Amino acid sequence: MTVYPFSALLSRMRYIARWGLMRAARQENLAEHTAETAQLAHLLALLARDRFSAPVSPERVAVAALYHDASEILTGDLPTPVKYNNDELKNAYKALEREAEERLSALAPPEVRESMRRALCGDGMTEREKRILKAADKLSALIKCVEERQGGNLEFESAARAQREYLAALQLPEADYFIERLLPAYTCTLDELASREDAAAGEE
Repeated sequence: MTVYPFSALLSRMRYIARWGLMRAARQENLAEHTAETAQLAHLLALLARDRFSAPVSPERVAVAALYHDASEILTGDLPTPVKYNNDELKNAYKALEREAEERLSALAPPEVRESMRRALCGDGMTEREKRILKAADKLSALIKCVEERQGGNLEFESAARAQREYLAALQLPEADYFIERLLPAYTCTLDELASREDAAAGEE
């Protein structure tokens, strides 16, 4: 009987720490980031389709988000300042990620390998969908910065500015909408969130 290690390897995302060069009040792991990014990507894609009439598939974007950092199981999480230090290093890391995605898909059962390879590589996504996924990734990072700053940690000040600048440059109305209408709630207490619940439910 052949045993396939694909899912067991994916489960180890919980052991990969993010923000390796930063002093964080609470450590974040890759599994947490992946789940949050998938939720954000799905919501952004719904907004893009249902509010801004963009021809996108929320389901396709959400699936791509679930696997967008899976290659880091094999490559590790290279800090952003290192990863994007120059074009040569960035391109080399992209090639390494692609190779890791191919290696991971080969560890799934044979019947699903090609479908998993497409999911891992984000094949079939439109340019708008790719931008939505990137926005969700950056929003997850921005939310982490907001939470750290709420706890009094100024270490994330410059990181927060960098995420906002990147998101603004994407020029996605659904991302702008999130920043304006949803992001402020992340600074609320639980009681404040409950008080906003009725107002949100009553809005058409």
